[in-house]
Amino acid sequence: MSHDFYPDATIQRILKGVRTIAMVGASNNNARPSYFVLKYLISRGYRLFPINPGLAGKDILGAPVYAKLADVPEPLDMVEIFRNSAAASGIVDEALQLDPLPKVIWMQLGVRNDEAAARAEEKGIEVIMNRCPKIEYGRLSGEIGWTGVNSRILSARKPQMLRGFQKFTIDRR
Repeated sequence: MSHDFYPDATIQRILKGVRTIAMVGASNNNARPSYFVLKYLISRGYRLFPINPGLAGKDILGAPVYAKLADVPEPLDMVEIFRNSAAASGIVDEALQLDPLPKVIWMQLGVRNDEAAARAEEKGIEVIMNRCPKIEYGRLSGEIGWTGVNSRILSARKPQMLRGFQKFTIDRR
């Protein structure tokens, strides 16, 4: 598979289909991107399992932190890699040892490892690289479109403005 472009339908199918996500490289520092991506995905109904050996045994946003993927006590739909491209190889290998295998391996913005992706795809795992699920969810739901970001989704419908924080979902159509 080419990892230079992903159709919106593919990203949307993945985001609708996964429920349990392990975030490798999660941080408890609220200024780090992994923290606010974790917080965002939890707020959208996903069950997150932070993976960080240095924080194992602690909690991030109420979710217990695990040292490695194999420590997560339930099957994972997706492994999100919030580490650098070189580290992605070992993380993919660790994910390939899980039983059952995750459905998706998602590498964050700036993270790409084609060799690791090929190994995962050989085992039937779908791979997304150099994308952020928070950004993609917001873009596809129209949530970030109304703040002035071009979401590539055209609609004549005006967003309904409600009191308090607004949260769109990818299931609203």
